[in-house]
Amino acid sequence: MTKEPPSKTHLHRQKILIILLVLISGSLFYLLLVRLGLMMPVGQITQVLCFQYCQPEPQLHTPLAKDELLNYDQPLEQLVTTANNNKKISLLIEKSRHRLTLYYDLKPLKSYPVVFGTNPVGDKQAEGDSKTPEGILQIKDLYPHPQWSKFLWLDYPNTRSWRKYFQAKASGKLPWHIPIGGEVGIHGVPVGRDNMISDRYNWTLGCPSLKNKDVDELYQWVQKGTVVEILP
Repeated sequence: MTKEPPSKTHLHRQKILIILLVLISGSLFYLLLVRLGLMMPVGQITQVLCFQYCQPEPQLHTPLAKDELLNYDQPLEQLVTTANNNKKISLLIEKSRHRLTLYYDLKPLKSYPVVFGTNPVGDKQAEGDSKTPEGILQIKDLYPHPQWSKFLWLDYPNTRSWRKYFQAKASGKLPWHIPIGGEVGIHGVPVGRDNMISDRYNWTLGCPSLKNKDVDELYQWVQKGTVVEILP
């Protein structure tokens, strides 16, 4: 007794099932890579993979000409003379000068001393390198922190971060199994340790760090979406 060959309908259903299984397993694998910090979210793929059409990152702020801190001894509320519009506030961090300056409508108002990761020279490429990222970022959230007063969470890794990350891997500067990292933000110091800022002691895993009174003041003026430009 011979077996009847499978019908065309049955074969068609088998092909559809195989395709669905491949798509589902591929999607789950991709989500795992995203969770591990090895792949960018789906919504950023086209921007990251722009190849030669990538737009160069502009420099938004004009740094102060001198090295000193601008108006550091004055309360910020005395310096903002126009109507309170927090959307016009932005921050410039200069790593080589250990300086964070608040700008209002791209005009500098007040500077603060700041320190960085224990490996401060160069742009952050991946998790564990203890570098502070460079480029244009934004505050994605802000909240009180139990150890460091406040935390102004930055949107690292953003599109440009992912692009630099894959370029480093393609050029052999970074192993393929190393994740990009995250959880970078501007924060304070443990209570009573403001001297780490005064002494320019780079102590973090990559976050910019301020004296607690300074990050407390900034916390009142910045918001989600505030632009933070970080220069070498």
